[in-house]
Amino acid sequence: MALSQRGATLLGMTTILQWGAQVLISTYAVAFPPFQLIAMTFFIAFLVMLGKWLWNGDDMLRHIRHGAAVWAIGLAGLFGYYALYYVALRHAPAVDVALLVNLWPLLMVLFTGFLPGERLRWYHIAGCLIGAGGSVVLLGPAVLSMFDGAHLAGQLLAIASAIVWAAFCVSSRAVGTVPTDTVGWYCLATAALGLACHALFEGTVVTVAPSAWWATLALGIGPVGLAFFAWDIGVKRGNIRLLGVMAFSTPMISTALLIATGHGVLDARVAVAALLITGGTLLAAREEIASLARSRARPQGVRSSPSQEPGGAAAKSRASS
Repeated sequence: MALSQRGATLLGMTTILQWGAQVLISTYAVAFPPFQLIAMTFFIAFLVMLGKWLWNGDDMLRHIRHGAAVWAIGLAGLFGYYALYYVALRHAPAVDVALLVNLWPLLMVLFTGFLPGERLRWYHIAGCLIGAGGSVVLLGPAVLSMFDGAHLAGQLLAIASAIVWAAFCVSSRAVGTVPTDTVGWYCLATAALGLACHALFEGTVVTVAPSAWWATLALGIGPVGLAFFAWDIGVKRGNIRLLGVMAFSTPMISTALLIATGHGVLDARVAVAALLITGGTLLAAREEIASLARSRARPQGVRSSPSQEPGGAAAKSRASS
Protein backbone atom coordinates (compact mmCIF):
# COMPACT_ATOMS: atom_id res chain seq x y z
CA MET A 1 0.00 0.00 0.00
CA ALA A 2 1.46 3.33 -1.07
CA LEU A 3 2.13 5.88 1.65
CA SER A 4 0.30 9.19 1.64
CA GLN A 5 2.30 12.40 1.65
CA ARG A 6 1.74 12.73 5.38
CA GLY A 7 2.77 9.12 6.02
CA ALA A 8 5.96 9.56 3.98
CA THR A 9 6.73 12.78 5.88
CA LEU A 10 6.28 11.08 9.26
CA LEU A 11 8.51 8.23 8.12
CA GLY A 12 11.14 10.76 7.07
CA MET A 13 10.95 12.34 10.53
CA THR A 14 12.03 9.06 12.12
CA THR A 15 15.33 9.62 10.32
CA ILE A 16 15.82 12.90 12.17
CA LEU A 17 15.45 11.05 15.48
CA GLN A 18 17.99 8.45 14.38
CA TRP A 19 20.46 11.10 13.22
CA GLY A 20 19.97 12.83 16.56
CA ALA A 21 21.16 9.63 18.24
CA GLN A 22 24.07 9.22 15.81
CA VAL A 23 26.47 11.46 17.76
CA LEU A 24 25.95 9.52 20.98
CA ILE A 25 26.39 6.16 19.24
CA SER A 26 29.43 7.43 17.34
CA THR A 27 31.25 8.27 20.58
CA TYR A 28 31.65 4.52 21.06
CA ALA A 29 32.84 3.89 17.48
CA VAL A 30 35.60 6.53 17.26
CA ALA A 31 38.25 3.85 17.73
CA PHE A 32 37.91 3.01 14.03
CA PRO A 33 39.52 5.21 11.33
CA PRO A 34 36.97 7.30 9.36
CA PHE A 35 37.07 5.48 6.01
CA GLN A 36 37.13 2.09 7.70
CA LEU A 37 34.01 3.15 9.61
CA ILE A 38 32.35 4.27 6.35
CA ALA A 39 33.13 0.92 4.74
CA MET A 40 31.79 -1.10 7.66
CA THR A 41 28.63 0.88 8.40
CA PHE A 42 27.54 1.18 4.78
CA PHE A 43 28.17 -2.50 4.16
CA ILE A 44 25.93 -3.28 7.14
CA ALA A 45 23.32 -0.94 5.65
CA PHE A 46 23.52 -2.88 2.39
CA LEU A 47 22.98 -6.13 4.30
CA VAL A 48 19.81 -4.63 5.82
CA MET A 49 18.40 -4.02 2.33
CA LEU A 50 19.70 -7.41 1.14
CA GLY A 51 17.73 -9.05 3.93
CA LYS A 52 14.60 -7.27 2.73
CA TRP A 53 15.17 -8.48 -0.85
CA LEU A 54 15.71 -12.08 0.23
CA TRP A 55 12.69 -12.03 2.55
CA ASN A 56 10.41 -10.73 -0.22
CA GLY A 57 12.01 -12.79 -2.98
CA ASP A 58 12.79 -9.61 -4.96
CA ASP A 59 14.89 -9.48 -8.10
CA MET A 60 17.61 -7.38 -6.50
CA LEU A 61 19.47 -6.74 -9.75
CA ARG A 62 16.59 -4.76 -11.22
CA HIS A 63 17.27 -2.03 -8.66
CA ILE A 64 20.78 -1.53 -9.99
CA ARG A 65 19.77 -0.76 -13.57
CA HIS A 66 19.71 3.04 -13.65
CA GLY A 67 21.44 5.71 -15.69
CA ALA A 68 24.74 7.38 -14.89
CA ALA A 69 22.99 10.53 -13.63
CA VAL A 70 21.09 8.57 -10.98
CA TRP A 71 24.25 6.85 -9.79
CA ALA A 72 26.15 10.13 -9.76
CA ILE A 73 23.52 11.67 -7.50
CA GLY A 74 23.52 8.68 -5.14
CA LEU A 75 27.27 8.32 -4.77
CA ALA A 76 27.91 12.07 -4.56
CA GLY A 77 25.30 12.32 -1.84
CA LEU A 78 26.34 9.41 0.36
CA PHE A 79 30.06 8.96 -0.16
CA GLY A 80 30.71 12.61 -1.08
CA TYR A 81 29.06 13.92 2.06
CA TYR A 82 30.77 11.53 4.47
CA ALA A 83 34.18 11.81 2.80
CA LEU A 84 34.11 15.62 2.93
CA TYR A 85 32.82 15.54 6.49
CA TYR A 86 35.50 13.20 7.82
CA VAL A 87 38.34 14.97 5.99
CA ALA A 88 37.04 18.29 7.34
CA LEU A 89 37.35 16.89 10.87
CA ARG A 90 41.05 16.33 10.22
CA HIS A 91 41.65 19.95 9.27
CA ALA A 92 39.33 21.92 11.55
CA PRO A 93 38.02 21.73 15.13
CA ALA A 94 34.98 19.52 15.63
CA VAL A 95 32.83 22.44 16.82
CA ASP A 96 33.53 24.36 13.61
CA VAL A 97 32.73 21.37 11.46
CA ALA A 98 29.55 20.59 13.43
CA LEU A 99 28.21 24.12 12.99
CA LEU A 100 29.00 24.38 9.29
CA VAL A 101 27.76 20.89 8.39
CA ASN A 102 24.50 21.60 10.21
CA LEU A 103 23.79 24.36 7.73
CA TRP A 104 22.42 21.65 5.42
CA PRO A 105 18.78 21.95 6.62
CA LEU A 106 18.82 25.68 5.83
CA LEU A 107 20.36 25.03 2.41
CA MET A 108 17.90 22.20 1.76
CA VAL A 109 14.90 24.44 2.45
CA LEU A 110 16.34 27.17 0.23
CA PHE A 111 17.13 24.71 -2.57
CA THR A 112 13.52 23.48 -2.59
CA GLY A 113 12.64 26.80 -4.17
CA PHE A 114 14.08 25.43 -7.41
CA LEU A 115 11.74 22.42 -7.45
CA PRO A 116 8.61 22.52 -9.64
CA GLY A 117 5.52 23.45 -7.67
CA GLU A 118 7.46 24.59 -4.60
CA ARG A 119 7.57 28.19 -3.43
CA LEU A 120 9.59 29.84 -0.67
CA ARG A 121 7.85 32.32 1.62
CA TRP A 122 9.29 34.81 4.10
CA TYR A 123 8.51 32.61 7.13
CA HIS A 124 10.39 29.66 5.62
CA ILE A 125 13.56 31.74 5.36
CA ALA A 126 13.07 33.53 8.70
CA GLY A 127 12.38 30.29 10.55
CA CYS A 128 15.47 28.64 9.07
CA LEU A 129 17.67 31.58 10.05
CA ILE A 130 16.33 31.49 13.62
CA GLY A 131 16.94 27.74 13.77
CA ALA A 132 20.48 28.20 12.46
CA GLY A 133 20.97 30.86 15.14
CA GLY A 134 19.97 28.29 17.73
CA SER A 135 22.67 25.95 16.45
CA VAL A 136 25.22 28.76 16.79
CA VAL A 137 24.15 29.40 20.40
CA LEU A 138 24.35 25.67 21.12
CA LEU A 139 28.03 25.63 20.16
CA GLY A 140 28.76 28.59 22.43
CA PRO A 141 31.85 30.90 22.51
CA ALA A 142 33.87 28.59 20.27
CA VAL A 143 31.97 30.08 17.31
CA LEU A 144 33.76 33.41 17.79
CA SER A 145 37.14 31.91 16.92
CA MET A 146 36.02 30.46 13.58
CA PHE A 147 37.55 31.44 10.23
CA ASP A 148 40.82 32.53 11.79
CA GLY A 149 42.72 31.24 8.76
CA ALA A 150 44.46 28.32 10.45
CA HIS A 151 41.56 25.96 9.83
CA LEU A 152 40.11 27.50 6.69
CA ALA A 153 40.60 24.38 4.53
CA GLY A 154 38.66 22.19 6.93
CA GLN A 155 35.94 24.79 7.34
CA LEU A 156 35.49 25.07 3.58
CA LEU A 157 35.31 21.28 3.32
CA ALA A 158 32.58 21.29 6.00
CA ILE A 159 30.60 23.87 4.03
CA ALA A 160 31.06 21.76 0.91
CA SER A 161 29.71 18.69 2.71
CA ALA A 162 26.61 20.66 3.78
CA ILE A 163 26.03 21.82 0.20
CA VAL A 164 26.49 18.28 -1.16
CA TRP A 165 24.00 16.76 1.28
CA ALA A 166 21.39 19.48 0.79
CA ALA A 167 21.73 19.18 -2.99
CA PHE A 168 21.46 15.39 -2.74
CA CYS A 169 18.23 15.60 -0.75
CA VAL A 170 16.61 17.97 -3.23
CA SER A 171 17.96 16.06 -6.23
CA SER A 172 16.44 12.87 -4.83
CA ARG A 173 13.05 14.53 -5.19
CA ALA A 174 13.84 15.25 -8.85
CA VAL A 175 14.47 11.52 -9.44
CA GLY A 176 11.48 10.45 -7.39
CA THR A 177 10.66 7.54 -9.69
CA VAL A 178 13.84 5.72 -8.65
CA PRO A 179 12.80 3.15 -6.01
CA THR A 180 14.18 3.37 -2.49
CA ASP A 181 15.62 -0.15 -2.92
CA THR A 182 18.28 1.44 -5.14
CA VAL A 183 19.68 3.15 -2.03
CA GLY A 184 20.81 -0.32 -0.96
CA TRP A 185 23.12 -0.46 -3.97
CA TYR A 186 24.27 3.11 -3.22
CA CYS A 187 25.29 1.83 0.22
CA LEU A 188 27.29 -1.07 -1.23
CA ALA A 189 29.08 1.26 -3.68
CA THR A 190 29.79 3.73 -0.87
CA ALA A 191 31.20 0.90 1.26
CA ALA A 192 33.48 -0.11 -1.64
CA LEU A 193 34.72 3.46 -2.09
CA GLY A 194 35.27 3.76 1.64
CA LEU A 195 37.26 0.52 1.63
CA ALA A 196 39.42 1.77 -1.24
CA CYS A 197 40.16 5.06 0.56
CA HIS A 198 40.84 3.15 3.77
CA ALA A 199 43.40 0.96 1.97
CA LEU A 200 45.11 4.06 0.54
CA PHE A 201 45.12 6.42 3.51
CA GLU A 202 44.60 4.48 6.76
CA GLY A 203 45.76 1.54 8.80
CA THR A 204 43.23 -1.14 9.71
CA VAL A 205 42.09 -1.23 13.34
CA VAL A 206 40.67 -4.49 14.70
CA THR A 207 41.56 -4.61 18.39
CA VAL A 208 38.96 -2.37 20.03
CA ALA A 209 36.52 -2.60 22.91
CA PRO A 210 33.36 -4.66 22.27
CA SER A 211 31.32 -1.46 22.63
CA ALA A 212 32.97 -0.10 19.47
CA TRP A 213 31.81 -3.12 17.47
CA TRP A 214 28.27 -2.90 18.86
CA ALA A 215 28.18 0.83 18.12
CA THR A 216 29.30 0.21 14.54
CA LEU A 217 26.59 -2.40 14.11
CA ALA A 218 24.00 0.01 15.53
CA LEU A 219 25.16 2.78 13.20
CA GLY A 220 24.96 0.51 10.17
CA ILE A 221 21.47 -0.70 10.98
CA GLY A 222 20.01 2.61 12.17
CA PRO A 223 21.43 6.07 11.32
CA VAL A 224 23.20 4.80 8.18
CA GLY A 225 20.85 1.98 7.14
CA LEU A 226 17.18 2.31 8.01
CA ALA A 227 17.52 6.09 8.37
CA PHE A 228 18.71 6.57 4.79
CA PHE A 229 15.94 4.37 3.44
CA ALA A 230 13.27 6.26 5.41
CA TRP A 231 14.76 9.61 4.40
CA ASP A 232 14.69 8.65 0.74
CA ILE A 233 10.97 7.89 0.99
CA GLY A 234 10.37 11.11 2.91
CA VAL A 235 12.11 13.48 0.48
CA LYS A 236 10.61 11.76 -2.57
CA ARG A 237 7.00 11.36 -1.46
CA GLY A 238 6.61 13.57 1.61
CA ASN A 239 6.78 17.26 2.40
CA ILE A 240 10.43 17.92 1.65
CA ARG A 241 10.42 21.48 2.98
CA LEU A 242 8.89 20.43 6.31
CA LEU A 243 11.53 17.69 6.63
CA GLY A 244 14.25 20.26 6.02
CA VAL A 245 12.81 22.50 8.71
CA MET A 246 12.42 19.67 11.22
CA ALA A 247 16.05 18.63 10.59
CA PHE A 248 17.13 21.70 12.58
CA SER A 249 16.15 19.73 15.68
CA THR A 250 18.92 17.17 15.02
CA PRO A 251 21.67 18.95 17.03
CA MET A 252 19.16 19.60 19.83
CA ILE A 253 18.22 15.92 19.97
CA SER A 254 21.91 15.01 20.01
CA THR A 255 22.56 17.42 22.87
CA ALA A 256 19.57 16.16 24.88
CA LEU A 257 20.73 12.55 24.55
CA LEU A 258 24.29 13.45 25.52
CA ILE A 259 23.01 15.29 28.60
CA ALA A 260 20.68 12.44 29.53
CA THR A 261 23.56 9.94 29.39
CA GLY A 262 25.96 12.10 31.38
CA HIS A 263 28.02 13.37 28.43
CA GLY A 264 26.82 16.96 28.75
CA VAL A 265 25.32 19.55 31.12
CA LEU A 266 21.98 21.36 30.89
CA ASP A 267 22.62 25.10 31.23
CA ALA A 268 21.19 28.44 30.08
CA ARG A 269 22.97 28.23 26.73
CA VAL A 270 21.30 24.91 25.91
CA ALA A 271 17.91 26.27 27.02
CA VAL A 272 18.21 29.37 24.80
CA ALA A 273 19.33 27.25 21.86
CA ALA A 274 16.34 24.94 22.38
CA LEU A 275 13.94 27.91 22.35
CA LEU A 276 15.48 29.33 19.16
CA ILE A 277 15.48 26.02 17.33
CA THR A 278 11.93 25.20 18.42
CA GLY A 279 10.66 28.70 17.63
CA GLY A 280 12.34 28.76 14.23
CA THR A 281 10.93 25.36 13.38
CA LEU A 282 7.39 26.37 14.36
CA LEU A 283 7.64 29.57 12.31
CA ALA A 284 8.98 27.88 9.21
CA ALA A 285 6.44 25.06 9.49
CA ARG A 286 3.42 27.28 10.22
CA GLU A 287 1.70 26.37 6.95
CA GLU A 288 2.04 22.65 7.60
CA ILE A 289 0.94 23.01 11.24
CA ALA A 290 -2.15 24.96 10.17
CA SER A 291 -2.96 22.28 7.59
CA LEU A 292 -2.65 19.55 10.23
CA ALA A 293 -4.94 21.48 12.60
CA ARG A 294 -7.54 21.86 9.84
CA SER A 295 -7.46 18.16 9.05
CA ARG A 296 -7.98 17.23 12.71
CA ALA A 297 -10.87 19.67 13.05
CA ARG A 298 -12.59 18.24 9.96
CA PRO A 299 -15.47 15.84 10.69
CA GLN A 300 -14.69 12.15 10.19
CA GLY A 301 -15.57 10.82 6.78
CA VAL A 302 -14.79 14.09 5.01
CA ARG A 303 -11.68 13.69 2.90
CA SER A 304 -9.28 16.52 2.16
CA SER A 305 -8.61 17.74 -1.33
CA PRO A 306 -5.06 17.74 -2.74
CA SER A 307 -4.81 21.47 -2.06
CA GLN A 308 -5.19 20.76 1.67
CA GLU A 309 -2.28 18.39 1.93
CA PRO A 310 0.81 19.67 3.80
CA GLY A 311 2.83 21.87 1.47
CA GLY A 312 -0.12 22.41 -0.84
CA ALA A 313 -2.03 25.54 -1.69
CA ALA A 314 -4.47 27.20 0.66
CA ALA A 315 -7.61 25.22 1.36
CA LYS A 316 -10.43 25.79 -1.02
CA SER A 317 -13.90 26.45 0.33
CA ARG A 318 -16.43 23.68 -0.09
CA ALA A 319 -19.89 24.21 -1.42
CA SER A 320 -22.55 23.16 1.01
CA SER A 321 -24.58 20.14 -0.03
